[in-house]
Amino acid sequence: MLFSKRALYILAHPTGFLLRTLKGFRDNQGILLAGAVAYYALLSVLPLLILTVLALSHFVDQAELFKILGQYLEWLVPSQSQAVLDDVSRFLNHRVSNGAVLLLTMMFFSSLAFSVLEKAMAVIFPHRGVSKKRHFLVSVVIPYFLVLFLGIAMLGVTTGSIVLQALAKESIHFFGYDWPLRGLAGTLLNLLSFSVETLILTVLYLVLPVGRIRPRHAVIGGLMAASLWEIIRRLLFWYFSTLSKAGVVYGSLTTAVVALFSMEIAAVVLLLGAQVISEYERIEETAS
Repeated sequence: MLFSKRALYILAHPTGFLLRTLKGFRDNQGILLAGAVAYYALLSVLPLLILTVLALSHFVDQAELFKILGQYLEWLVPSQSQAVLDDVSRFLNHRVSNGAVLLLTMMFFSSLAFSVLEKAMAVIFPHRGVSKKRHFLVSVVIPYFLVLFLGIAMLGVTTGSIVLQALAKESIHFFGYDWPLRGLAGTLLNLLSFSVETLILTVLYLVLPVGRIRPRHAVIGGLMAASLWEIIRRLLFWYFSTLSKAGVVYGSLTTAVVALFSMEIAAVVLLLGAQVISEYERIEETAS
């Protein structure tokens, strides 16, 4: 059979599945859970960026590194990447950085964010928590494993971006013409960003929910959440760049307010992807 019973059910009842997912998300208080995740994630972003700059500046020119980080910060905090990088730059210029303190700060708040996210997953996947419980030590270790994974992913993305930007300056001599690689490098850079984004989401869906999840289901949730966020973040960038009056209303607090709002929307998308997987699994239960 080309399509599973679940896929056939969704194809036959797309609106019903969508409404069921949104109702489940509302009943689980997904907006409230996303706010808690976004709050702790925001507190760990700046220390993580400073540590990243400190580590990678030994291998990459700092100006080039800031340029690359600015591009990816637009993914997380649309229209506010420059303000965040200015804070990082001021911190480094005053030479008050302390690697150990930054590491402890990042690990502490990141572990809180992932712990809240794990509890949110338990709410979204209630049909798993009834029969299976995760060992306490596993729950303690998982946040630090995920922080390490995110650090490695950021290092890989930064390295890949540097290589692709260097490739964009080159050209291929073919049939007597020089063909610039800028367009190809830009396309590959976008594919790299989307692929890493999907990978991170897929790993979160694989690791955080209690019980075993099929990789195929995690990939479905990761692709859905990544695609939805790509649309939303572009809308956010357009809104904050053209229509928003947040700078007039919040003044010096604008960056923090916009960053928190953007991260809460991202957390909503993340939890909504988990809700899709949860409803997908329940279709499997009823269809089998």
